[in-house]
Amino acid sequence: MTGVVVCCGAVNSIKALWEGRIKKSREDQQKAQELKNKPSVGRLAHSWEDRITLAKLREKVVTEEGRVILRIEKEEWKALPPVLKQFPQLQEWQLHRIGLQKIPRFISSFQNLIVLDLSRNAITEIPKEIGQLTRLRELLVSYNRVSEVPGELGCCENLEKLELAFNCDLDELPTQLSNLKKLYHLDLSMNQFTTIPESILSLPALEWLDMGGNKIQSLPEDIHRMEKLHTLWLQRNELEYLPDNISRMRSLDTLVLSRNKLRDIPALMEGMDNLRFVNFRDNPLTLDVSLPDLRTSEEDEEEDDREMFGREFMHTYIQEARKREPPTNYTSILTVTIPAVPGTEAAL
Repeated sequence: MTGVVVCCGAVNSIKALWEGRIKKSREDQQKAQELKNKPSVGRLAHSWEDRITLAKLREKVVTEEGRVILRIEKEEWKALPPVLKQFPQLQEWQLHRIGLQKIPRFISSFQNLIVLDLSRNAITEIPKEIGQLTRLRELLVSYNRVSEVPGELGCCENLEKLELAFNCDLDELPTQLSNLKKLYHLDLSMNQFTTIPESILSLPALEWLDMGGNKIQSLPEDIHRMEKLHTLWLQRNELEYLPDNISRMRSLDTLVLSRNKLRDIPALMEGMDNLRFVNFRDNPLTLDVSLPDLRTSEEDEEEDDREMFGREFMHTYIQEARKREPPTNYTSILTVTIPAVPGTEAAL
């Protein structure tokens, strides 16, 4: 009887041990399966997020005048999602005030882009991939935080309009930008430039240039190389003089020089017949010149549209400066040769 009890106890112990092992094995299998399923769940959740983002982006795509445009304004998009690549047909981006911090490197996927307008964001860098957009005509990155322009931008052979105003730390441009043979409009205002970069002087099609609000102290002597330039904004700089060759800019019709440190106006500028508008306001010019009042009594009540520091002022100033030039004193040296008198040599 005792042996039976012992046998039954041993069997129960073995059975309990076996059941414990089976239970633990099942728990381990369940945990392993859960771990195995977790990436799938993550991928599934990520897939749903992509679908939601894709649907949201699709609502931002519009077609105007035959051009496919992505337009987002005053929303929070610090980064652009990779699913955007599913819209390779986009021809224009208009992304304003969305807090965008980076232009994505997959920008090169949008070979149909004609206009890239990213003004008023927080962009700190223009990626090198921008150079692959050979159809791009307009790049607008004003009011951002860009401190450097990549040389690859010079590969955008069809670029016509470039705006980099108010990036604050921008103070130079790469030489490769001289390859932009079609660029006619350039805005570099409100930055840190101290002179007009060499690459700008070499732009053959440039017609409009704004470099106001920089720290330009002098203009290059060969500024006349910009043969097609008709509008030049240089207000709020530190210019103390103008090179004489500025008078050789035959296409120039608008020149704004207000709020600089100019002391004089080059006399040669008097011959700039194409110059229709010029502004010398708020400069410490040496001469105090006032325009004559040419209005008749009938015109007294009409608004005087003459600009006090404009073209007429420039001509009056130059004429007055010419009048006040001190007379030039000439000293003539007369050389007289006296023929020798016979016999004087011996006496001497």
